[in-house]
Amino acid sequence: MTALQILIENRQKPMVSTPVLRKKTEQILNALGCNHHEISIVIMDDLQIKELNHSFRGIDRPTNVLSFPMQEGEFSDITPGLLGDVVISAQTAAREAQEAGITLDERMSQLLIHGILHLVGFDHETSKADADDMETKSCELLRLVEPNPDLAAF
Repeated sequence: MTALQILIENRQKPMVSTPVLRKKTEQILNALGCNHHEISIVIMDDLQIKELNHSFRGIDRPTNVLSFPMQEGEFSDITPGLLGDVVISAQTAAREAQEAGITLDERMSQLLIHGILHLVGFDHETSKADADDMETKSCELLRLVEPNPDLAAF
């Protein structure tokens, strides 16, 4: 198997630091045992993510994060090392960070972790137990990438 590959398309420079995002992604994936996988991360604005949200979820408004897992469905065995894509709106993240009184980097970490956990099979929408499991794992991963011990999960 190949080494970890992190592809980042950052359409929101300098708002979001690509090197910081890459380092955090690597830490998260290594902690999840996905150190021989490939992931794509796209940082965009509200207009762009609104279009994706409408196309793929039928919701006509911006959202903070979308995940497109490649390890699910009929053709998941074709490329077993390809985790999928995480798409984050930097504009929404910035608004949410301000509302929560945290930094944009902290909010990006929360959203990145949330999106990656969806790629590896976690789903907070299936049951209360699954939501609890996802929150526990999110908090564990946040402690790895963020120095703020009070930062809560997504």
